[in-house]
Amino acid sequence: MRSFSNLTYGFAGLGLMGGSLAKAIRAKLLDSASARGKILAMDSNMAALASAMEKGVVDEVFEPEAAALMLKRCDIVFVCLYPAKTIDFLKEYRADFKSGAVVSDISGVKTGIMRSLPDILRGDVDFICGHPMAGSEKEGFYHSSEYIFEGRNYILMPHLSNKPENILFFKGLIGALGFSRITETDYELHDHKIAFTSQLCHVIASALVESAEDAEITAFGGGSFEDLTRIAMINAPLWTELFLANRAELLAHIDAFKVSLEKITDLIRDADGDGLCGVLEAVRVKRTAMSTIELTK
Repeated sequence: MRSFSNLTYGFAGLGLMGGSLAKAIRAKLLDSASARGKILAMDSNMAALASAMEKGVVDEVFEPEAAALMLKRCDIVFVCLYPAKTIDFLKEYRADFKSGAVVSDISGVKTGIMRSLPDILRGDVDFICGHPMAGSEKEGFYHSSEYIFEGRNYILMPHLSNKPENILFFKGLIGALGFSRITETDYELHDHKIAFTSQLCHVIASALVESAEDAEITAFGGGSFEDLTRIAMINAPLWTELFLANRAELLAHIDAFKVSLEKITDLIRDADGDGLCGVLEAVRVKRTAMSTIELTK
């Protein structure tokens, strides 16, 4: 297996996630005198590139029009762009990736990417569809951190053209960056589950904040409102694209949530204490079981 410390890593996009991955690779894989690897980065945000150079996170930077020059040198490439731009980038630069390179994305919705595989794949380049389950309510390289991956989940969606040795290599790489659980699935199940565990949560948090009577409501907060709405400090363009790209799955989960909310609403309206207590007890048991699963995996 290739040594992680002797490879050239490329980043197309150096925002929160690209910056965090680059920082983690620098700190965990390349921070030794014997390491011969390099990190190259491309972004349209010149300030982010300048900051990454100044902090020693990356070795070389490239403006978007020089992306092909960067890709020709990279053994590993992380495409850290919005979903639609990820597809466009992989198609546009299909011929420019280094032969033998392993390429991956971080997009939160996979259906469009996986259906575009015939236009993306090259026989001598291995594209591994991936989704690091980490992030922040803040955005941009300035808020990136190598620590956000510690103990988090990484979802991989292998396909038939992937080389088994590259999947094994990539698992080792992301494990070395701090991810503690790697889940393999197909892209359809990924988009179905992510619509619930991520996108629906952002919808609910956003609706809760939108329904607040005034901004001073936090003076009456005891932690519950703050915990529930942290993720409402949202990157609006990104999440708009994610919601719409996965709208069929997301709408199905919203409908199911509305049924549960209406059930609890009716019990409160009817002052049905026994029924309400029963639902809340069942919810507690279900959430406790979820915590047990989290701890054992």
